Amino acid sequence: EVLYFDTEQGKYHVQKALKRVCELAGIKEPKNLHTYFLRSFSPHERLEIIEYLIYHTPKIGFVVIDGIKDLVTSINDESEATMIASKLLKWTEERNIHIVTVLHQNKSDNNARGHIGTELINKAETVLSIEKSETDEAISIVIPQQCRNKEPEKFAFEIINNIPAVAENFELRTETKKQKFDVTEFSEDKIHTLLKEVYSYGNEFSHGNLKEQIKLASKKKLQNELGNNRIVGLITLLKNNSWLSQEG
Repeated sequence: EVLYFDTEQGKYHVQKALKRVCELAGIKEPKNLHTYFLRSFSPHERLEIIEYLIYHTPKIGFVVIDGIKDLVTSINDESEATMIASKLLKWTEERNIHIVTVLHQNKSDNNARGHIGTELINKAETVLSIEKSETDEAISIVIPQQCRNKEPEKFAFEIINNIPAVAENFELRTETKKQKFDVTEFSEDKIHTLLKEVYSYGNEFSHGNLKEQIKLASKKKLQNELGNNRIVGLITLLKNNSWLSQEG
């Protein structure tokens, strides 16, 4: 069973979100998804409702709280921030569930807002940042900020026919003029500098590890981190020109 709590949107937009989930899942009736509209309640009442349903929903597995700041009266109250973080830890442990929370970022520095943001980041398993592209506002970029386990690769999505879809080649579509350059036009000196940095950490790499090393080396030596599409193109170029050899 999945619980989805919306604390701030109007009924129309909550229902619109629910319909979008159903379309993505390919179902007409969300029998295992229970959606709750909590806009009209106080922070304390919202917290009580969520806690009651978490403990009284059989076979619960997944919970979404959008947004977590509406369960407290102040995002900068340390005691409330600690209380909410403790509640989340308690619920996930006692009910053996996964909880996703949504919290807005500061517009000035893109950090999670207030003491509650700091507390939740410290306790979270995975923190993802979702940002609008500066060059194409139709594209939202999902960036791993902090992960206790292996972090996912950065990806992006866009809304097509009212449905979220993976934004293909988003790195090329969202790059700025400053970032634009063609790896096929790299000078031999630049390639040598890049590979010297990469292979200072070993004599050979798996394909996945080589991509990561090139990404790190490009940021360090070229002051510009290469995206995945350009890295794949660069590796192909290097193999074609015998700068790299691939075995197995």
